[in-house]
Amino acid sequence: MRNVTAVVAVPALILSFSAAWAADVTTTDEMHQEDAAPRSMTQVPQTHMFDGINLTEQQRQQMRDLMQQARHERSPISINDLEQLHELIIAEKFDETAYKAKLDSIAQAEVARQVDMARVRNQMYHLLTPGQQGVLNQKHQQRMNQMRQLTDMQPSSSLHAVSSK
Repeated sequence: MRNVTAVVAVPALILSFSAAWAADVTTTDEMHQEDAAPRSMTQVPQTHMFDGINLTEQQRQQMRDLMQQARHERSPISINDLEQLHELIIAEKFDETAYKAKLDSIAQAEVARQVDMARVRNQMYHLLTPGQQGVLNQKHQQRMNQMRQLTDMQPSSSLHAVSSK
């Protein structure tokens, strides 16, 4: 079951985390905009970690510098890896071992990217004043409560939709 989950989840995670990484770059540059459009709760919660926090110009610049440095240090997602996965899928005979090995290498690279991004977020968090950190933690708790409400509603609404047909 774990292997099936990896086969299904890793390609989707790669694409969603790539989008999240790109969104992080944009968000960091736009953090000071309080009139930004509301964002969907289905997006990666950490993508908009600093939304709603009033930052000084110096903090914004330091965060931009951290993101710029992280962009230069990170390894890009390998299109070649995705092509190799596709080739394994469309092969005459499916090679499960090769597919699992490729997924494992992709997953390891993705974990490394996420750890790097978490390190940058940690550095950014510590640029905040204690008051800003409090606001950030409060907003985080609100987002988590909203996500809990959404996940609590999903099973019942799915069952209701099926039973009403």
